[in-house]
Amino acid sequence: MQLDLNLLTALDALLEEGSVAGAADRLHVTAPAMSRSLGRIRRATGDQILVRTGRHMTPTPRALTMRTEVHALVQQAHQLLSACTDLDLEGLERVFTVRLHDALTTACGTALVAAVHRQAPGVKIRLTVEPGHDTPELRRGEVDVASSAGPSPQPDIHHRLIGQDRIILAVRAGHPLTEGPVTVERYTAADHVTVSRRGSLRDRVDDVVAALGHERRVTVSAPATDTALQLARDADVVVTLPDAVTRSAREQLGLTTLPLPFDLPPVPLYLLWHKRYDDDPAHAWLLNLATQTLQDLFTTAEASGR
Repeated sequence: MQLDLNLLTALDALLEEGSVAGAADRLHVTAPAMSRSLGRIRRATGDQILVRTGRHMTPTPRALTMRTEVHALVQQAHQLLSACTDLDLEGLERVFTVRLHDALTTACGTALVAAVHRQAPGVKIRLTVEPGHDTPELRRGEVDVASSAGPSPQPDIHHRLIGQDRIILAVRAGHPLTEGPVTVERYTAADHVTVSRRGSLRDRVDDVVAALGHERRVTVSAPATDTALQLARDADVVVTLPDAVTRSAREQLGLTTLPLPFDLPPVPLYLLWHKRYDDDPAHAWLLNLATQTLQDLFTTAEASGR
């Protein structure tokens, strides 16, 4: 059955006004147009709906029984299709998936979840780690917010720059590199660990070192930042990684931080999301909360004399 749902609005006006002329004025249409709508309603329902009694029109028994329900349906439709600007965080029930780099999850995952639950106790959070390769999860709606070292080339994926993190070295207390200035020669001669989910023994640092005429001695690859930091604590390996997002983990392990012996551009941190959420107040709230939580990492690092 092909039913024009606009007839519900016309039916609601007719039942509320009790006349074709009154319903036409209410909906800002002509009386003949409203008469045609009444004819279509009669055909669709198989009922007269309004019958003329003298100068007035009287609703039929069926019209009286459906008046309340029709009005409620029209009001629900208006609420459904109207712009949603109010957000009831206390009553919000929703599941968000936030995909972060493993170092970010360690550094601020707990703080983000705690902040979410303080404001919106009915919200559930899935924290997932970045994959080892590009995925279309944002475009498919499987991920609501994701961290990245750069904007997406896809025009439907929007981004926000959170900050830029400098690159430092981390070694165990008493590591040979802590004894004297860190030079390129001493740095490259040490044993190194890379962080790679694919098991790569090479990263962008090696390209910079190669341009200086040197080669790093990479002896191990770790699948996650936490693993690399633990290796640096328990073995004579050097881990080269961002400062702010790993500061808390390094301090907990008692690692020593050293500067790089060469210039390396800072690592930018972005949050990505699909444009479908641009008009979603709940998503905007989560995005802003994640932004503030991540930016606090950089504020803490600066306050610590970074």
